[in-house]
Parts: sequence; C-alpha cells; structure tokens
Amino acid sequence: MALGNRRRLRVAISGASGMIGQALAAFLTAGGHEVLRLVRRATRETDEVAWDPAAGTIDSAALEGIDAAVHLSGKSLASWPWTEATKRAIWDSRIDSTRTLAGALARLREPPRVLVSASAIGYYGDRGDEELVESAEAGTGFLADLCQAWETAARPAADAGIRVVNPRIGPVIT
Repeated sequence: MALGNRRRLRVAISGASGMIGQALAAFLTAGGHEVLRLVRRATRETDEVAWDPAAGTIDSAALEGIDAAVHLSGKSLASWPWTEATKRAIWDSRIDSTRTLAGALARLREPPRVLVSASAIGYYGDRGDEELVESAEAGTGFLADLCQAWETAARPAADAGIRVVNPRIGPVIT
C-alpha cells in the first residue's frame, strides 16, 4: 500500500503486543506510516516508548509531534476466574493507563489530532434481546461501570482539544 500524495503519519499505539495492536501496527507500517509502540519494559528498539501506567509515567518527549494515539492496552478479560482481585486488576489496567496516556497527550506542546481509546460493548450491559444503538444509555454491572470509567478517563485529552474516539469493541477471539 503506497502513500501516494498522502503524508506519512506518526501513530503511537499502546497494547501493540496484543492481537488488535499487532495487526494495526503491521497495517500502518505496511502503509508507510511510522508506528511508536508503548512498552512497559525497558525499550529495546527505536520505535518503542517507555511507560508505566500503574506508576503514571510515560516518556512524553517521545510523543511530541505524533499525529494520532491508539490506546488498546489493558489486562485480558479472559483472566478467569473473575475474583475481586482480578476485577480490580482489569479495572486498574484500563483506568490507570488511559489517565496516564490522556494526561500526557494533553500536556504536549504539539498534541495529536486524535486519541482512539478503546472501550467495549460491555458499556451497554446485559440487556437481553433489546436492540441497542451506539447512542443507547450505559447499562449496569461491572463491565458497564468499567467502560464508563474507562471512557471518562480519556477526558483530559478531550479537554485539551484532542478529538477522542471510543470504539466499543466486542470480544476478540483468536
């Protein structure tokens, strides 16, 4: 896929080691775009940016001038059984990482135009056979509460004028 007359984009991706993140990074790279992968370990490659969402730290300088950020990181929902400790880890991994990234983007001198921050269809809760549309109100229960808090955690980016998109993704099965 050639860029043609289009400008090469710089896109930062959290969760780039996950199934969606790997596919997105490969797609963007094949399209001639530059991908920066946020990693929670010491960086080993020039396309990696260090961050520690639990501690609220990120190498913000490496994000200056990016065109977009795609936030996909979070503890797998397949972590069974869902004990209170597991639910807390699922919650914290999403909220802490979103706050860290959204806050860092909001403070950049040259912020990106968009933050695509994942959410989930769990936002709507279990509504049985009710037909749901994107504008439906949030449901109730752990996943609905999580998704609402997750989307709200991106607010610092929106408050800084960055367009925030929350795709409500369904289960991803390998």
